[in-house]
Amino acid sequence: MIKKSIEEGLQKGISYVAYRTLISDLLASGKSSGAIQSEALLTYSKLNDKRMKRLDKTSKLSQETIVALKSIDAPVTWLVLTEGWCGDAAQSLPIINKIASESTQITLKIILRDDHEELMNHFLTNGGKSIPKLIALNAKSEVLNTWGPRPTVATKMVKNYKEKHGQLDASFKQDLQIWYNKDKGVNIEENMLDLF
Repeated sequence: MIKKSIEEGLQKGISYVAYRTLISDLLASGKSSGAIQSEALLTYSKLNDKRMKRLDKTSKLSQETIVALKSIDAPVTWLVLTEGWCGDAAQSLPIINKIASESTQITLKIILRDDHEELMNHFLTNGGKSIPKLIALNAKSEVLNTWGPRPTVATKMVKNYKEKHGQLDASFKQDLQIWYNKDKGVNIEENMLDLF
């Protein structure tokens, strides 16, 4: 069952450039990605589009990452489940794309979570459909590893905040975005290095 879901995801997966175009086109018609449409999700999508544009222009990979990428000796596909309204995805996908673009061995394919619910259900985080979710696959489409929905430092921040306050609120979400801005993708790079 999972193999069929992965194969379907790989067939329907699009490039990062195509994903960015899809989200921009949806925004131009007043829509966000995903099954549910709301003013809030549209607002998040617009904000995330701006974040991604900024990160596409300004983020740079470390020399350590560039060197490590040269050591990959077998093809791998990174299949990422996401949606345009997701704040964590907006901070992660530009870095993931830069890493994949730097390697001849990594193919990045992106699919929308709400269009691939069966696949998402195989890769839940603590029982939830948290995104982005990166599934690393070998040439036979076998799962090598997974990552997401957040880099390790942000995951710990979320865990600690939930333990203290019960749930995430607007104040925490703002603090998390500030952390992402200060970190500049470094923790995501470190996590991606751990994938290979």
